[in-house]
Amino acid sequence: MYKISIVGTGYVGLTTGIGLANFGSNVLCLDVEPAKIDKLNQGNLPIYEPGMEELLRENVKCGRLNFSTNIENGIKWADIIFIAVGTPQGENGEADLEAVYTVAKNIGGNINGYKIIVTKSTVPVGTNEEIKRIISANCPNSYEFDIVSNPEFLREGRAVYDFLHPDRVVVGTDNSRPIEAMRKIYRPLYLNEVPFIFTDLKTAELIKYSSNCFLAMKVAFINEMARICDKVGANVQVLAEAVGKDGRIGSKFLHPSPGYGGSCFPKDTEALVAFGKRAGMPLAIIEATIESNKKHKQYIFEKIKEHFDNLKGIKIGILGLAFKSETDDIRDSAAIVIINELLKSGAVIKVYDPRAMEKAKLIWKDSVTYGSDEYDTITGVDGMVILTEWNQFRNLNLEKIKSFMKGNVFFDFRNIYKPDEVEAQGFVYIGIGR
Repeated sequence: MYKISIVGTGYVGLTTGIGLANFGSNVLCLDVEPAKIDKLNQGNLPIYEPGMEELLRENVKCGRLNFSTNIENGIKWADIIFIAVGTPQGENGEADLEAVYTVAKNIGGNINGYKIIVTKSTVPVGTNEEIKRIISANCPNSYEFDIVSNPEFLREGRAVYDFLHPDRVVVGTDNSRPIEAMRKIYRPLYLNEVPFIFTDLKTAELIKYSSNCFLAMKVAFINEMARICDKVGANVQVLAEAVGKDGRIGSKFLHPSPGYGGSCFPKDTEALVAFGKRAGMPLAIIEATIESNKKHKQYIFEKIKEHFDNLKGIKIGILGLAFKSETDDIRDSAAIVIINELLKSGAVIKVYDPRAMEKAKLIWKDSVTYGSDEYDTITGVDGMVILTEWNQFRNLNLEKIKSFMKGNVFFDFRNIYKPDEVEAQGFVYIGIGR
């Protein structure tokens, strides 16, 4: 049984650590933040992710999963070291690799025998070669090691399921020596005939970016179709259903929304565009995707503004702040753009999200009011806006809402409701592309 250290206890690191422990490995998750490690040692998560806390406590109880701030000892203890630190967007859209290279330097200074170094962080092409160089430059005893690129394909809100039931596992390496170890730590997946794709380092690095950028393009595409449906009076939901029936296209990610956000799509599209420019190979389709997504968020605001004409003093209740349901992540959420535009136009905003309220308070502080639930949030407002498709927003008591609201405008920017049913309650219904 391999001893595995995971450096970084963010979204990817935690999911990887908990998942590998659940597969039977001894796992030590490492982080420089003592408060986060203390919380994890008590069996509490610093993030919200369905099903993860139960799995965390189960594997801690079984002794397969531990947490520490002693990164140096964790490196020495492990046979396999996963790098799972953040790669936030830096200057010119490029990925900021400072944390990755700091870990590599730390590994080089503490390596005490043969190790397999696995990069789980999303990194541009060529990063793993630089990690190898940094480790070698900082290793005084010239110990042997291998570098593996093992990108993650986790969806926020379904990370645990995705780790335990992936569509594929990508393993990039420049030699065959670490392949058997990678098969063993992922043995339950291998036995269940999950496709394993073995390739070189550069291809593995590019696979991750390509996957996210393609999905972002599908989101931007259907949102563009929704906008033109609004213009000509067509129905985007029927359009999406028909287009998705084509086996070459598929129905996933063809659901109109206020625009993509979160920790991956915005950062990864920008990073690949920046890398393409630096490589002398501009990526026009991805550049257009980024621009289309920005326009779409502005378009959603304009639909609200268009209805009221003058937003000054208009009271708006916002339901949903996270970029998608089943997560508390509001990074690059469409809600940020839309709410900020509404505030600049003089609207009075009250917001509610089942999971993202504390993070929202860090952004808006006292410039908006915070509801206690969906019904409190829409009380006395001129219009209500659904931005996130939380299940509890899918079956609202329309009669109750109508009696609580001052006005009657129902903005459904996830196309959850049937327009005729909403209008039958005396609302003015406004969706996307309907």
